[in-house]
Amino acid sequence: MQRPAKGKTPRRPALKKTSHTQKDPVGVYCRIRPLGATDEECCIEMISSTTIQLHAPDGIKANRNGEYKETQYSFKKVFGIQTSQIELFEDVAKPLVDDLIHCKNGLLFTYGVTGSGKTFTMTGSPGEGGLLPRSLDMLFNSIAPLQAKRFVFRTDDKNGMEIQGQVDALLERQKRDSNQQSAVPKTPSSKQKPDPEFADMISPGEACKCEGVDEDSCYSVFVSYIEIYNNYIYDLLEEAPIDPIRHKLPQSKILREDQNHNMYVSGCTEVEVKSTEEAFQVFWRGQKKRRIADTQLNRESSRSHSVFIVKLAQAPLDADGDHILQDKNQVTVSQLCLVDLAGSERTSRTKAEGSRLREAGNINQSLMTLRTCIEVLRENQMCGTNRMVPYRDSKVTHLFKNYFDGEGKVRMVVCVNPKADDYEETMLVMRFAELTQEVEVARPVDRPICSLAAGRRHRNQALRDELSRRQEERPGGPNNTEDGLVLNQLLDSLPALPACELVDPTDEQILPRLIEVLERRHRIRQMITEQYTRTANTLKSMLQEFDGHLMAKENFIHEQRGKLGEKDKIMFNQKNEMDRLEKKSKMLEYKIDILQKTTNIYEGDKRSLQQELESREQRLQRELSERKRMEARMQGMVSDTKHQWEKECERRVNAKQLEMQNKLWVKDEKLKQLKAIVSESNSSATSEQQRPPDKPQRASRETDQPRAPEKRSRSPLPTTGTPIRLHHRRSHSAGGERWVDHKPLSNLDLDTVMQPIIPNAIKVSAASEKALSKCHKYVLTHQELASDGEIQTKLIKGDVFRTRGGGQAVQFTDIETLRQECPTASSRKRRSSEDGPGQHDENKMDWNDRENRAPVASTSSGLGLQIGYQKRRK
Repeated sequence: MQRPAKGKTPRRPALKKTSHTQKDPVGVYCRIRPLGATDEECCIEMISSTTIQLHAPDGIKANRNGEYKETQYSFKKVFGIQTSQIELFEDVAKPLVDDLIHCKNGLLFTYGVTGSGKTFTMTGSPGEGGLLPRSLDMLFNSIAPLQAKRFVFRTDDKNGMEIQGQVDALLERQKRDSNQQSAVPKTPSSKQKPDPEFADMISPGEACKCEGVDEDSCYSVFVSYIEIYNNYIYDLLEEAPIDPIRHKLPQSKILREDQNHNMYVSGCTEVEVKSTEEAFQVFWRGQKKRRIADTQLNRESSRSHSVFIVKLAQAPLDADGDHILQDKNQVTVSQLCLVDLAGSERTSRTKAEGSRLREAGNINQSLMTLRTCIEVLRENQMCGTNRMVPYRDSKVTHLFKNYFDGEGKVRMVVCVNPKADDYEETMLVMRFAELTQEVEVARPVDRPICSLAAGRRHRNQALRDELSRRQEERPGGPNNTEDGLVLNQLLDSLPALPACELVDPTDEQILPRLIEVLERRHRIRQMITEQYTRTANTLKSMLQEFDGHLMAKENFIHEQRGKLGEKDKIMFNQKNEMDRLEKKSKMLEYKIDILQKTTNIYEGDKRSLQQELESREQRLQRELSERKRMEARMQGMVSDTKHQWEKECERRVNAKQLEMQNKLWVKDEKLKQLKAIVSESNSSATSEQQRPPDKPQRASRETDQPRAPEKRSRSPLPTTGTPIRLHHRRSHSAGGERWVDHKPLSNLDLDTVMQPIIPNAIKVSAASEKALSKCHKYVLTHQELASDGEIQTKLIKGDVFRTRGGGQAVQFTDIETLRQECPTASSRKRRSSEDGPGQHDENKMDWNDRENRAPVASTSSGLGLQIGYQKRRK
């Protein structure tokens, strides 16, 4: 029994990224599905085979000028509503199947909003097979005669492939045929009658096959089918045991990384298939387990992302072309992933609730993660940054991260619904597709060519056919008369046996003679055998020489084919480069048009802003000139007012000087009276001391009383000289003139005892010329906040006089202030404790003096014409 050999998946070196690595952009295609009804509004127009245009439907304004915005998007190719499934397959999936056979990986996924035809594009319908059944059909049409027997290739649990010997494979087949328990899952037989649901997916006329298949290798196909539901991975081909009592939920799978740093689903079922019908039957078995639901936008809406993986294992034949080469380094595994992404949807339109709402949220989140990964990849490639791509944020991106890192080609089919209701969602899909086209993926490397001579299987088969043909050309088969004649000639060439009859085993005459004849015949047979051996060796050397010449010619042909293939690759690369540059030039032209339109809009805005700026500058110049005129006018008025105030101040200063002289004169008179009283008291005290002491007198009550209060309470008038008349100022509002009492509406009612009451006054809330013409005096009641936090009222008074122009003017002459004071005991005690004893007496006298004062109205002359006074209670 031979030891199984493990194969490995071809991959790019993980850390050796050279600067000359060739890269290809992600191929993005667009397919437009037909409208559901002819009277529906369409928002998509196909301009060319690579460009579509989006029209905003009625009711959606995309421009600030109120105009409808039309946007164009370019793709590698656009498929209209008349495109058939075979045309789509020829351009999109056929190159990926060709790469799969030539040991290169591939990823193909459909993307779009819900109800845009993604599942139909991938799976198809009876008579119109999609990309998946056509890919399987092309694969088996290409490798059908080159497939290995079942169980020769066997998968392991670490994303690898093992090769079994013929005996082990035969035992595995016998176990399957006898329905015994086996670790390998049961594979449906390819000889069964196909299911009518997918029997006519592909018509025989549409079958195709790959050219250039390596005939010196054996192939085996394995398929697996998984779905990603709510960011969990489930195996759709897993055969869970049926429990009639308790329903067991399927177990989710986990992602792992193999020794080549490729991601795979651990514990996923991989089924070996040998025909298109068998493979599609396995797919349909898993498709029936996939989660779908009915929403308001789609009757059969996919609620999960499905991934159908086709894995192709191949190994070269040995030098004789009979058996598979038992070398694990020569085993190659390639895979093609066909992904049907669930459609993005808005819950405001689907009215999803409960589990449907949770499914929609997980679908949108995974698609958003895919968009984020594409954006980061694009930024890293275009800007030279090294940001970490968040592949692990979603199972979808984590599973396919190797493809975006250069493990194979990546192609995307964007499915769109042209109806106007999906305009906003379709525009977001187009932006994502445009972004994806700018991402470049490293081109996968070719596998090394086997060192064995090419055409081994063909030569072995030709030899077998030649032997069969020669056997068939012989009339009568292998025991014909010609062979009998040759045999008879050989027998006649041998010495004839003597005619004898043995009667006695001890006959000494017949036995020696018979032994001598047989020995002679034996010697002749050995001679014939040696001659046949020499002839066979000569023929074998001639054949080997012929094989050497043939192998040299085949190697030369192979080299020429390799050079031709390299030239074809160079031409293909140059064509792709030309297509890419042409596409890039179209995209740049489109961007230039957009920038030109934007520039025109900005220029228009600039002109309008310049006009507005000029008008505002003119207005500012007019305002500046007006301001200068006002300043000149105000300067004249200020000079006039200054002159008037200077005269008024001079007059008030003179009046103040006169008043101060009067006060000094009054004080001098008081001092004289006080001096007279003191001298009189001293003289009386001296006379009393000179009297005899026989009759003591009691001290008078007046002498016992302190003098200070007496001095404070009253002052005797002088007995000599001119009597002094003390002038007590009266309020100007006490006269009989007519007043204009101006009280603004913003004043507050303070409810104080002393209120400014002016009889015979015209009360107004705003000064007017009509009221001023009827009066001689004017008073303005003004309230403001004092420094102690109380509200004080000011009465601003003035005289009304007629101007030369016939109007009325007011000249302010006096200001009266009404203020409230609220002394507190705590403040008095604190001041008393802080001051000394002498100060305490003075403060006490001052406080008593304040207690004897009546509530006062302090009148201050703002213009220097009046002098404030205080009224004392006697």
